[in-house]
Amino acid sequence: MSRFPSQRTPCLQAESPQILQNRILHNFHESMDIYESLFQILACEDAWYQKSIPLRHPLIFYWGHTATFYINKLILAGLIQQRLNPLFESMFAVGVDEMSWDDLDDRHYEWPAVEDVTRYRKQVRQTVASIVNELEWPSTLTPEHPGWAIVMGIEHERIHLETSSVLIRQQKLHWLRPHPDWQPSSPASAVPAPLNSLIDVPAATVECGLSRLTPWYAWDNEWGHHQANVPAFAAARYLTSNEEFLAFIKADGYNNDNYWDKEGLDWRRFAQAKHPSFWVFHQNQWKLRLLAEEIPMPWNWPVEVNYHEAAAFCRWKAQETGSPIRLPTEDEWFCLVQHSRLSELPTDSKAWANIHLDHGASPCAVDLFAMGDFFDIVGNVWQWTETPIYPYPGFQVHPLYDDFSTPTFDGKHHLIKGGSWISMGNEARLSARYAFRKHFFQHCGFRYVSGGPAILPPISRYESDLLAAQYAEFHYGPDYFGVNNFPKKIAELALSHLGDQPRIRALDLGCATGRTALELARSFEQVNGVDFSARLIDLADQLTRTGQLHYVLPEEGDLVEYREISLEQLDLTQAASRVQFLQGDACNLNARHQGYNLIVAANLIDRLYQPRIFLDHIHERLCPGGLLVLTSPYTWLEEHTERTYWLGGFKRDGESVTTLQTLQSILEPHFESAAPAENIPFVIRETARKFQHVVAQATYWRRRT
Repeated sequence: MSRFPSQRTPCLQAESPQILQNRILHNFHESMDIYESLFQILACEDAWYQKSIPLRHPLIFYWGHTATFYINKLILAGLIQQRLNPLFESMFAVGVDEMSWDDLDDRHYEWPAVEDVTRYRKQVRQTVASIVNELEWPSTLTPEHPGWAIVMGIEHERIHLETSSVLIRQQKLHWLRPHPDWQPSSPASAVPAPLNSLIDVPAATVECGLSRLTPWYAWDNEWGHHQANVPAFAAARYLTSNEEFLAFIKADGYNNDNYWDKEGLDWRRFAQAKHPSFWVFHQNQWKLRLLAEEIPMPWNWPVEVNYHEAAAFCRWKAQETGSPIRLPTEDEWFCLVQHSRLSELPTDSKAWANIHLDHGASPCAVDLFAMGDFFDIVGNVWQWTETPIYPYPGFQVHPLYDDFSTPTFDGKHHLIKGGSWISMGNEARLSARYAFRKHFFQHCGFRYVSGGPAILPPISRYESDLLAAQYAEFHYGPDYFGVNNFPKKIAELALSHLGDQPRIRALDLGCATGRTALELARSFEQVNGVDFSARLIDLADQLTRTGQLHYVLPEEGDLVEYREISLEQLDLTQAASRVQFLQGDACNLNARHQGYNLIVAANLIDRLYQPRIFLDHIHERLCPGGLLVLTSPYTWLEEHTERTYWLGGFKRDGESVTTLQTLQSILEPHFESAAPAENIPFVIRETARKFQHVVAQATYWRRRT
């Protein structure tokens, strides 16, 4: 691979704008050169148009995809106004993101000729190079600068360099040819693999995550800050070798259902898997499929498998050894990095790991690159972890690629760490976070560990239900148009009118996603939040359990905005421990809801099916001298309350009846006014440019002693 320079992903901070410009231009051309060199392995036209696997497009798509990505992002960034080829930039825009191993794409496409796409790639190269030369660059490139789109395109192409190499590796051999730029490491098939062993790793604290000001390119899932205390564990000295994995095959591990979870078992049966995908049994001997050839099995190389196979091996190994063998978590991988005192790759010399194409176009022996007590913490092949990818606290999407990470925050995409022999650019950095579905094949193996149960993050799905997300924004989003956050304001007003009442127990009725309850818990020993909607209660409960909440807001049309909130940001972590959220009906409350010093029912009464039942009995829930706070815009609608049960908003005997009058009439036997009624405005966001401005009336009632 000496034809390719060893430059890493470039530092985005330079002594001058000119130096940064030259650095990015060089990196761009290098990326295009390497990518185009990879496709020279294809030996005939069929290789371009036949799918390597049913779950992916044929390789012609990926030949055009990385080029169209540049144009599409440059348009979004405002760096160009005209498309080069609208047909290509639509056809090659979106790849296949299979949801499952059996999610086959049987659509037929009219793919263009290879020479037409090649000509288009040259046009894109010229266009991007011209922009790099003409753009006004700073000395430090930040994600807000339009030039970020170009670096994003470079890193995107380097991801597809690796994934396309996997597809080529899965293509039929007679459609390929060996290429001098893509020769493997020298295998030593007769050399046995070293005997693996477990090495103790002490407990440690790890900190991960990058600032948006970090002078290196990062994908959005790397931004933010994560800290974890990791208990002691033991880790295998080497990556699991082909020879070590062979023992699992000989033990009939692929046929023993006990070693596979349900998803893995379904995949194994569907795929009829009997051994790793890149293993070939031919003429009574095992061979290993590389990019464009098969070689006698190098038993001392790392095995390459998907997550299901790695996890099944660990279950077998645990049974064989009597030790709690499993895959490591992402935090434990960072512990290995920390324990071995690893730093980032050098920028101007060969890597001390089999990575970045510095040592050939294949894996190598598992005992070749020592890193402290371990080998191959970085490089050789990626390593599966037990950790589903999740956003760090402080996560923000980048507007030029707002769906790079968020679709993977579903508990089904597991992180791989460490990089492989072909990982370049951002992929080769210690901070890199890439995740794939469990059935996915990459140049990926695993290292096993022994320790307690894996400590995993909560699943960070983004709430997309429109009403639920709207409530989350209403409770936890920013102030709009100078109007204070309503749920927080109501809690503050309630506390200000509480007087000398003890602050022991409070009830937030119609609590929705919980902000008022949490704010009350700053002062109260115990707060119950009750709502009729299990959907909303679930979000409130998720926030208090996990400390985070993620939701999706409509921006315009099909475009959305991703939001993240955390208890830490709101300074509500301590308060959350004093709140319990429960589903309930305000007109038929459970008997346990009594003995409260404060009850808040914000914007509730005009949503009840019989509000008078609620009002007739609410005094029974309050301690003598306790405070009841009611707010409502009095938006009486028959979809919520039959007209017969409206408290106001109608005429009786020719006279207008207001809700406040009825409230006074119903509550007077048991309550006295604690403060004058007042109007409290609030704003509800519907889209980025559509808001509701509403005014609720707040009334304060003290239970008579």
